[in-house]
Amino acid sequence: MILHQRRKTPTVTISSVKLGSEHPVVIQSMTDTPTADIEKTLKQTIELIEAGSELVRWTVNDDAAAAAAPEIIKRLRAAGYTTPIIGDFHFNGHTLLTKHPAAAQALDKYRINPGNVGRGERHDENFAAIVKIAVAHRKTIRIGVNWGSLDQELLTGLMDKNAKLKNPKDAREVMLDAMIESALASAKLAEKLCCPKNKIVLSCKMSVLQDMVEVYARLADKCDYVLHLGLTEAGADMQGIASSSAALAILLQQGIGDTIRVSLTPQPNVPRSREVEVCKTILQSLGLRYFKPSVTSCPGCGRTTSTYFQELAMDINSHITRMMPAWKKQYPGVEKLKIAVMGCVVNGPGESRHASIGISLPGTSEKPIAPVYANGKQIKTLKGDHIKEEFITILEGYIKENCS
Repeated sequence: MILHQRRKTPTVTISSVKLGSEHPVVIQSMTDTPTADIEKTLKQTIELIEAGSELVRWTVNDDAAAAAAPEIIKRLRAAGYTTPIIGDFHFNGHTLLTKHPAAAQALDKYRINPGNVGRGERHDENFAAIVKIAVAHRKTIRIGVNWGSLDQELLTGLMDKNAKLKNPKDAREVMLDAMIESALASAKLAEKLCCPKNKIVLSCKMSVLQDMVEVYARLADKCDYVLHLGLTEAGADMQGIASSSAALAILLQQGIGDTIRVSLTPQPNVPRSREVEVCKTILQSLGLRYFKPSVTSCPGCGRTTSTYFQELAMDINSHITRMMPAWKKQYPGVEKLKIAVMGCVVNGPGESRHASIGISLPGTSEKPIAPVYANGKQIKTLKGDHIKEEFITILEGYIKENCS
């Protein structure tokens, strides 16, 4: 299947980062430290940035967090990090941004949840207060609707209206309608308050994959705002990675989505930057962006009783990760290389020929030799106890010759 063309959206500029259909899909992440803890938040923000996060969001939930934000941003900029920082506001954003003008100025973008800015008349007043501050400081806003905190007055009104229909929709359909209406009505209100379209990002996050995919598909069909994608509360470890990957891939394949986040439940001894690595892998797997050479490696079978091909694949991946900071500066285009590490003669030579450079290791009962291929042709045959070292040397030479 060919990737669909990206849906047309305006360019949204957030400090040094550009979002929209004319630009690559952008990766963002969020710290889980108390923002008032300057040292912890600074450290984790740098970890996320260095892993590849191009936007980083912080919780700004009280006076201490709002007061800390400008200091952390000052330290980031002094250290040479230009990554835009987003303030995540719920319930009291209008109050905090008014009381802390330094935070309002320092933050590059505000996230507003229209479901919890207030009820009744206070809803529009509080929402308007945040938007007016954003306009005054020329900041971008993300109107982030979440089904866990959906505007209940809006939902109740749509449910009552639906109940009176001759053929009423089911509750799920009304929920999706409410998500979309909340996002679009809020965006239109923001525009009435002089916030231009190129300063608005929308999201409609849900935790059920099929619901999330449908609501974004319908939202994309109804508007041309820049969209931020995410499967919220995706879960931990394999569940979170698999479900987020599936949800984002479906939408990105259709050309929907301008910025993405993978939300994983934290686990002991697992870095927060795992979220970023998953985003990078999704985008590279879809061919939307490239971050490092990809390694095609054999899954193993009864023909590959030796573990050597497994160890070599791990070593090559580790070598790539270690060398990428230097390679990226020295060898433009290196991130698009395909490297094959295969375990037997069945698919080994074929995969190696299709790769930029590859090696086919001997399987059970095969001759103890390992042909190496580059650009579709066999260039060498390795054998003996130093195949790994020799292949890495060949790989380094290939990169130097073909990516300079």
